[in-house]
Order: sequence, then C-alpha cells, then structure tokens
Amino acid sequence: MDDTHHSTGASQNEGEKRPTFESAKVNEPQEFPDGGLRAWLVVLGAFFGLLISFGWTNCVGVFQAYYETHQLQSKSPSIVSWIPATSMFMIFITGPVVGRLYDNFGPRYLLLIGAFLHVFGLMMTSIASQYYQFILAQAICSPIGAGMVMYPCFSCVTTWFMKKRALVMGIVASGSSLGGVVLPILVDRLMPQIGFAWTMRTCAFLMLALLIVTNFTVRPRLPSQPKSIGIIAFIRPFKDLPFLLTALASFFYSMGMFIPITFMVTYGKYRGMSVELAGYLVPIFNAASGIGRILPGYAADRLGNYNVSLCAACFSSIFALALWLPGQDQATAIAFAALFGLSSGTYTAISPALVAQISDIREIGTRSGTMYACMSVAALTGSPIGGALISAAGGSYWKLQVFTGIMLAMGTIFYIIARMHLAKGKLWIKV
Repeated sequence: MDDTHHSTGASQNEGEKRPTFESAKVNEPQEFPDGGLRAWLVVLGAFFGLLISFGWTNCVGVFQAYYETHQLQSKSPSIVSWIPATSMFMIFITGPVVGRLYDNFGPRYLLLIGAFLHVFGLMMTSIASQYYQFILAQAICSPIGAGMVMYPCFSCVTTWFMKKRALVMGIVASGSSLGGVVLPILVDRLMPQIGFAWTMRTCAFLMLALLIVTNFTVRPRLPSQPKSIGIIAFIRPFKDLPFLLTALASFFYSMGMFIPITFMVTYGKYRGMSVELAGYLVPIFNAASGIGRILPGYAADRLGNYNVSLCAACFSSIFALALWLPGQDQATAIAFAALFGLSSGTYTAISPALVAQISDIREIGTRSGTMYACMSVAALTGSPIGGALISAAGGSYWKLQVFTGIMLAMGTIFYIIARMHLAKGKLWIKV
C-alpha cells in the first residue's frame, strides 16, 4: 500500500509547486506519533464529539415516526422526511467550509461555535410546534453545529495516527454508533414520562457536558497554515482521479444508506411490529454499526482500506436486495437492521481513512469536507425520494427497497473501479 499511497498523494499535487523536503516530512509515517497520552486524549474527545453529532443524526428514524403521529400528523411521510433529510444534508454540506476553516485556523473556534449552535438548535426544537420551526431548529441550526464539531474531530485524529489510522478512525466513528444506540432509547423512554420538550432539553444538557470534554481534548498535531479561501480549493480535488472515483462511490452508497435509516421504524410498524419493538430497530442498527466500525478498521490496517470498503459495500447491496426486499416478516426486519448496520458501519468508519490515504495530510480538512459535501446531496434527496416511492407504491415499501439496492450496488461498482485504479489492475494487493 505504501507505493500506492505515495503515488496517489503525488498525483493530487500535479501542476502545483513541489513541496520542500521539510514540508513533505509531515506526510511520512515516522512523523506520526501513533500513540501516547496526548494522541489518545484526542481520540477520547473525538469519540464524544461523534457521539453527540453524527450519533444524534442516527436518531432520525425515531423522530420521523414520532412526528408522523404527533406534531406533524397532518403532513405526509414524504413531507415529514424533509426534516431528517435536511438535517443530514446540513451536517454534510458544511464539510467543505468547515474543512477549509480547519486547515486555515485549527479546530478551537469551530468546536466552540459548533457546540453552541448544536445545543441551541435542540433547545429551540423543544419549543417548536410548526413545521417550519422544526426545519429551522432541528434541520438547520443543530446540524450546522454538529458538522462544526464532527469534521474537526475526524481531521485532528488523522494527524496523530498513520499505522493504526483505520482502527482509530473506527473507534472514533463508533462514538456515533453508541450515540445511535443510547440516544434513541433515551428519547423513546423519556418522552412518555416528561414530554417532548423536556426530553429535547435533557438531551441538549447531556450533549453540552460531553462537548465540554471535546473542546478541552481535541487538538491537532500540526499548526494551521492560513491560505486564501476560494471555490477552486474545493474543485481541485476532483482533478485527482482516485478522489473523483471515491467521491462517486460515496455519493451513490450514501443515497442508498440513509433511506433505510430514515424509514427503519416506520417499516417495522408496516410489518406489524409494536411501537416499542419498532423503536428498537434503530438501536439494533446502531449497535451492529458500532461493531462494524471497530473490527473492520482493525482489518483495514492490515488488508487495505479500499479492499475492506468495497467488501462492506458489496455486502450492503446483498442485504438490501436478497434479504430486505423479499422479506415479509418481523424477523427479517430485525435481521436486516443488524446486518445492514454491520456493513454500513464499516463504510462510515473507513471513509475518512480513504480520504487520508489519497491526500496530503495538510489538506485533509478541505478534501474530507469536499467528500462529505458529495454525500450531502445524497442525504438531502434520498429520504424524500424514499417517501415518494412509498406513496407511489400505495404504502408498500418494495419500490423504496429496490431503489436502495440499486444505489448501494452503484456505490460498490465505483469502489471497485477506484480500488483497481489504485492497485494498477492487481487483484491480490493491499490497497
């Protein structure tokens, strides 16, 4: 993989000024600590940062089901789905801007402002009653803050680790899985007891406590290097073929991944599950996702990030088309939640490592953000398309399931193409 890494890292700088020996040293494996108290404290803070940011976003299925039967029961599922879809879109579309700001100024002010916006958005959601209020508070304000927390956490960790990078990124990403397990159960248990408003406030206070830890521990290894901020900085990565192929793979896979997450609870009810049992599909999905984020990360450090990613994407496609689509009972819904969580968790964990593998570490913020911006379009459009497909099928989910499987398969194909390009056509090689 070393030869592949250096060749792809060099390709992105064609046409630019050749870096000096001293500046190039920051990308050398021996320059990365790969451990130590300072590095592992960054991992701890980033873990909490992912728990309260992307972990909260993983709860969208709970709110989709709740709003359809409470505050927004007069709205169609497709209309309601714009709340989680916009939330997903905002947390990803902030990537390029946050990434560039991180490269220029570091994470400190991004984390502080992000913590405020995330908590403030949830507090405003607690007093919302109209559709537009949920859009402004829960779908715009809160996820913008979450994005300002999530990207610096990922970017800081990559500067501390090289040999263990995929494993460590899996550990950090598993924070979102833990959040996706704990937070839906917390919300589901608290709402009947203290109501929607105080449930949201309780979650906001919990996140504030964890964000304090994140702000004190997440620090970059390298000093920031202010550069001019222009649109060309976000377009340039697409001139690098490995990045372009990886971005296309991420777009199609994300389009297929977010649809089951959003409609998992409502699908369980469609199959005859009780409200309580259907609500546990999201924690089951996220618990399996946590396993899928750590163990494959360990494997990726030994077998290659692209090799493991394309295998996970392939399994996701199989689970959607061969298990979820023909399934007719509750057991199948539970099995799909667990297996799809396992495979999609691998994708979520290794995606940052893929970008780091084909990037100059000094541009990791900008390039990671650009990648996530591609995913944001899929996140925005996927759920409303899914809701429209349910309506078009007369309440059935088969059209949604077919669409999901096709998108996942397209993502798998682009991962295969990217992997073969990096491996120069060789099959049995670490990439």
